[in-house]
Amino acid sequence: MPWPSRKRDKEAVADKEDPDAKVAKTEKTSDKQEEEKSGKPPAGKSTSGWKNWKKKTPEEESQITYCHWLLKSEPESRLEKGVDVKFSVDDLKAEPNQTTCWDGVRNYQARNFLRSMKLGQQAFLYHSNCKEPGIVAIVKIVKEAYPDHTQFDKKHLYYDSTSKKENPKWSMVDVQFVRMTKRFIPLSEIKVHHLAHKTHGGPLKNMMLFAKQRLSVQPLTQEEFDFVLSLEEE
Repeated sequence: MPWPSRKRDKEAVADKEDPDAKVAKTEKTSDKQEEEKSGKPPAGKSTSGWKNWKKKTPEEESQITYCHWLLKSEPESRLEKGVDVKFSVDDLKAEPNQTTCWDGVRNYQARNFLRSMKLGQQAFLYHSNCKEPGIVAIVKIVKEAYPDHTQFDKKHLYYDSTSKKENPKWSMVDVQFVRMTKRFIPLSEIKVHHLAHKTHGGPLKNMMLFAKQRLSVQPLTQEEFDFVLSLEEE
């Protein structure tokens, strides 16, 4: 593998530009909590548009489903146990058929999100742990979850001796580059909308990007995806 540990959760790093993330503690939930599986989202493209957003009733909010995703990756070189974990959108575009496996995830909640992904669903590629974190591109799921081979490689940074081939603990998906966003959408800008929506209501009020800063695989509702996508036109 040319990029052996580019996508990770084991010791996830908070975004430098997010003041809340600087004091966030590494997620330490019990195995029982972490093993709880996320609901599987339906497949489908974004069509509703953020302008059609309307406030949900408590009953509707309790039935929220996720159909899009946000994947964090580090665009700048950083060595971990002598291995460079860098993987930018340019690295993805340089891969054969602009496609790669999203390996190295070692967090149960993130793994469950990977297992919930459906063929053809779209995700934002988010540059994390860099000078200015934010969304740079759109990718799509081209292969649903299957065992992450790196968990069985004793020489790999994320080898897991507790994972067995007959019952693998960790999964990965294949993603393919779709397009760059029309402009870079920084975390700082998304956060302004998130705070406004928390106060006055809006699609981003419960966005996981701010509730679980360290999670590298995150779900998005249709409305969250549509709203963030609308920002590229500003």
